[in-house]
Amino acid sequence: MKAVIMAAGTGNRISRMIQEIPKSTLPIDGKPLIRIMVESLIKRGLDPVVIVGYKREKIIEALEGLNVTYYYNPFYAVTNSIATLWFAREELAGDILFMNADVFVSEEILTGILEAERDVVMSIDVTRRKTGDYFFSTTDDGIIKKYGKDLPIDQRTCEYVGIAKVRESFMGRFKERLEEMIDQGSYMCWWENVLYSFTDSGEYPINTIDVKNLFWSEIDYFDDYERILKYISKER
Repeated sequence: MKAVIMAAGTGNRISRMIQEIPKSTLPIDGKPLIRIMVESLIKRGLDPVVIVGYKREKIIEALEGLNVTYYYNPFYAVTNSIATLWFAREELAGDILFMNADVFVSEEILTGILEAERDVVMSIDVTRRKTGDYFFSTTDDGIIKKYGKDLPIDQRTCEYVGIAKVRESFMGRFKERLEEMIDQGSYMCWWENVLYSFTDSGEYPINTIDVKNLFWSEIDYFDDYERILKYISKER
């Protein structure tokens, strides 16, 4: 099984606070965030594929010594993560865990999504509805109905965690849709929009799995980074 990690973005919302380093390389208990997550994936037997762009030398330095396959999105400044994923399209075979490089999740969350049996599953947090970055509206059994940053609060069921899994049984359709969207010029979409397109058309159910009050944080703002530091300090 592979783990494909999107690490090409500039992180505009936090960049003024951390100067010219990728937010995924911020130190957590003495290690870059992305190294902590990649080491955890390797220990579980996954093969990490990291797609870089902004300050790629910093990402590569943070992962020095680890067995990682790299791809580069040279257009990271004018595209979004769907284009980043497209540059690693040759890796899209078999079961794949997808995640954004700025996400920290507990070991229990990783276990839950890796053991999920659905063809497609996206991690969510049902405790976060009022504040957050990206929201879903789901059916009672966890299938995504609506999605968006600006989803009306009365329609929100949960916040998206930033990690998903696609099994081999669905990967062919996923890759085909990715190619179609790139051909149509959808360079500014997130990679997750490939999955959302199946929701829009009603072609295939996109399932979710709740993190069940376990710790996670996506670093969009400096407060998010501080939350991780506090969690690590408490755990230690």
